[in-house]
Amino acid sequence: MDDRTLTSSWVEPALADEPAAPPRPRPWTARSSVTLGMPQLDGCGLSETWLQKTCGELHWRGLAASLGRPAELWTDPAGQRVYAAFGIVRLRSARLGEVREGQRLGLRSQLSPLGRSQAWSRHRLSTGEGEIGQLEMLSVFVGRGEDGSNRSVRRVPMRDAGTHAEPAAARALADRAREWRTAVAAQAAPAAGAQSLRLMSCPRGDFNGAGLVYFATFTAWADRALFSWQLLGAQDRVVERECLYLGNLDVGHEVEIVWRGSSAAEAGTCLEVEIRCPRHGRTLARVRTTVSARAASGVAEAAPADLDAWRRAATAAAPGGDLSALNRITPEGIVVQPLYTAADTAALPAKDTLPGFAPFVRGPQPTMYTTRPWTIRQYAGFSTARESNAFYREALHSGAQGVSVAFDLATQRGYDSDHARVAGEVGKAGVAIDSVEDMKALFDGIALGGTSVSMTMNGAVLPVLAAYVVAAEEQGVPQARLRGTIQNDILKEFMVRNTYIYPPGPSMRIVGDVMAHAAAHMPSFNSISVCGYHLQEAGAGPALELAFTLANGRQYVQTAMARGLDVDGFAGRLSFFFGVGMDFYLEIAKLRAARLLWCRIMRGLGASNERSLMLRMHCQTSGCSLTAQDPHNNVVRTTIEAMAAAFGGTQSLHTNALDEAIALPTEASARIARATQLILQEETGIPGVIDPWAGSHAMEKLTHDMAEAAWKTIEEIDRRGGMAAVAESGWAKMQIEAAALGKQARIDSGRDVVVGVNKYRSPGETRIDHRSIDNQAVLADQIVSLRQVRSRRDGAAVAATLDALSDAARSGEGNLLALTIDAMRARATVGEVSDALELVYGRHHADSPQVSGVYAEAFESAEDWEKLRGEVLAFETARSRLPRLMIAKLGQDGHDRGARVVASAFSDLGFEVVTAPLFQTADECARQAIEHEVHAVGISSLAAGHRTLVPALIQALKDLGAHHIVVFVGGIVPPEDHAFLFEAGVRGIYGPGTSIPSSAKDVLDQILKTPDASAPPQSPAG
Repeated sequence: MDDRTLTSSWVEPALADEPAAPPRPRPWTARSSVTLGMPQLDGCGLSETWLQKTCGELHWRGLAASLGRPAELWTDPAGQRVYAAFGIVRLRSARLGEVREGQRLGLRSQLSPLGRSQAWSRHRLSTGEGEIGQLEMLSVFVGRGEDGSNRSVRRVPMRDAGTHAEPAAARALADRAREWRTAVAAQAAPAAGAQSLRLMSCPRGDFNGAGLVYFATFTAWADRALFSWQLLGAQDRVVERECLYLGNLDVGHEVEIVWRGSSAAEAGTCLEVEIRCPRHGRTLARVRTTVSARAASGVAEAAPADLDAWRRAATAAAPGGDLSALNRITPEGIVVQPLYTAADTAALPAKDTLPGFAPFVRGPQPTMYTTRPWTIRQYAGFSTARESNAFYREALHSGAQGVSVAFDLATQRGYDSDHARVAGEVGKAGVAIDSVEDMKALFDGIALGGTSVSMTMNGAVLPVLAAYVVAAEEQGVPQARLRGTIQNDILKEFMVRNTYIYPPGPSMRIVGDVMAHAAAHMPSFNSISVCGYHLQEAGAGPALELAFTLANGRQYVQTAMARGLDVDGFAGRLSFFFGVGMDFYLEIAKLRAARLLWCRIMRGLGASNERSLMLRMHCQTSGCSLTAQDPHNNVVRTTIEAMAAAFGGTQSLHTNALDEAIALPTEASARIARATQLILQEETGIPGVIDPWAGSHAMEKLTHDMAEAAWKTIEEIDRRGGMAAVAESGWAKMQIEAAALGKQARIDSGRDVVVGVNKYRSPGETRIDHRSIDNQAVLADQIVSLRQVRSRRDGAAVAATLDALSDAARSGEGNLLALTIDAMRARATVGEVSDALELVYGRHHADSPQVSGVYAEAFESAEDWEKLRGEVLAFETARSRLPRLMIAKLGQDGHDRGARVVASAFSDLGFEVVTAPLFQTADECARQAIEHEVHAVGISSLAAGHRTLVPALIQALKDLGAHHIVVFVGGIVPPEDHAFLFEAGVRGIYGPGTSIPSSAKDVLDQILKTPDASAPPQSPAG
């Protein structure tokens, strides 16, 4: 054998100057040999790809010799170009893994024409140790019906075929191909959700010079899929291989390999795949790979597992002899079993996958953390831009790899810091940003061209993102070089977090404009981060969080597509944000299931690019799992949740600080939170193994069950008109609220254990330092900064840009983000941009019904619960009306989980409960309390506004003559602030971990202690 290697299954000999005589086919034989070296070997022995291509060349040489035209263009009777394409190739009795470098491989080849258009060849392989296999090949002459189209290939009978004896093996292979082809035609298309792998064909490696796929490439594709699904390993011995060729692929088209099942074969187990063109839905090939039984390893085998024996033993040990009592059924209906076996995973469609390949269950990158661990991204922001800047710079110096910005409530709600409605909240729960100047100070000394920046901004996304873009420009960084993420997930604001500004319709237009602008001008920036974290914080369980998050993501994709954006042009820049709670196994399963379902969703929307199909995520450990009691326990909770995020395959992670159930984190607690991730990355070895839970019967089954539970909810969303509809109607919010009520009831009743709260309580109170923000100092700084900005700018230019923004909002034309960037360049403020849009859209005011009965269900037989209900009824008997209270949120804090849970639970106890509208001032709240003739007002505080807003409410009540109304506070209130609030007139403070029955009992006692509480106050005049 010479050094020439033909790498084409579609034979195209060189042109001759003159036509030759008509072909007269005849049999052909040849012998050749080669010394085996690196080109002929692969990681499993003799390279099957090399063997097929080499034998394909020998087949072509034999065919040319048989026709007597070794260097001539083959044509049909009409003079059209003809090729020799393989119809079936079969490797038999293979022992390719037994060869060694330096051995001499012999090939004995024979070829015989078959009929007018086919040719059969057999190639016997041998070494000095005997025969190691046979390769049979059947080719057919074909031509293109349409130049350049591989879908128009058809069979061509050659002229003057002649007669000759046909070997029985040749006819047997032809019959086998025909029968197999008939069987394939009769089979149904692959089932939806079947295990599959998609690849983009490569014109350099997969095609020959005629623009047709090499026949050996199909076998290589099949191997790649089987290895990806872990159905074939390097230790497995392929003893037979058959490939039936049914079509070809055009250059640049994607190919899909689909699992068709396994069956018992005489030589071992037969694994079958189908190779398809997803663009046209055509089957291109079927490949059968027969693997011999694995040889014994020499390790002593355990006795065969007897599941029935285990069931008998476990039943005897189970409570009451009931084996099902060992199951844990989650509130979302997922059954967590005490034992999982291979029987639980045998039929799962996505259990054998590889990282970096669809459906990406094991992660979006092939190497995951082994080459690059997850990004440590700590979410922070407080006080002024200068103070937050110092915090970010220290964090980056100490190991953080990105910046994640928290904005104060004034900014999130689109108000300038000097607006009267936000005076008590500036700089409290995040950093105050009013203008480009603040944004420049926030990133002073941080190179925006090289730092990934994540910003949690939704309602005021336009002015905040625009200010960031302009700040970067003035740092010398163009939009195209910016890396990072803006949350821009407005649907979840209508469901849980409530930091919306405009109604749903205009809000979705803003989302679309941001996505469109980023797709055109910010290719490395994620224009939306679909957020499940806040859904979990509001009470959603893992499956509900997953369903609502993915449904939101799908809604955003559909919004962008409706604007004419190509799905593969923007989908690769979408990112997701999940919370990670304490249910360790289910949280890992949730993150794995998220990638599986998103791949399914995006394929359903027509995405084909691999990047469009893969879900990339940021995660944050749970805030609602943190406790104010024994706060040092929170370090353990955060570590467990961080491990779940890492095992689930997150791309970046924020770990909460131990003191966040009490106040904003201190530098010390933030350092511990950051070090938690560094220790996991540097000391545990966790990043060294990709998706180590893969193959676990428990994890694969839980991943499947999680995906199924979430998908059922997504289908219910579809029946209700889609995610935008259920967010606007309040249905989604009610589902989350019901879940939150159930969770709180289980904790309060002791069914769900929280160490240090309802079990194993510490005898003393643990005091820790906490961060306190001087709101008045921050407000003063921001007012000075605003005055300077307004005094130095061109007022007419600002007005012109704001008018243009309002006009675009009114007309529906133009891109609102592009126009806002113009306004921010002119030094418009966040509040002015929001006002310009509010002139057209108005401010949204949501109204959602209250869930009832869920909390009471957990206490139906609880003695303390019934006793308290009796006291409430006794109050009614004594005072001629039930105790009435109003639950309110003051200021711009829209996190209302706690407020709604308390309102619903108090109502179940028999209280009359009034739920105040969100975003009220202290004066407005006081007037409403008097108008509703309440006995008490409960203020929910999560955003550190209690020191200013609560005293203001008490003073407003006194000014209106309602000093008898009891004021109590729930939420995050540092112990150091308790004395201040009690001195101001607060009668009760109930932090995280306080059971609702105990707080309700105390509130009722406080009402009874108030001398004139039973006399309804007079409503104020006017």
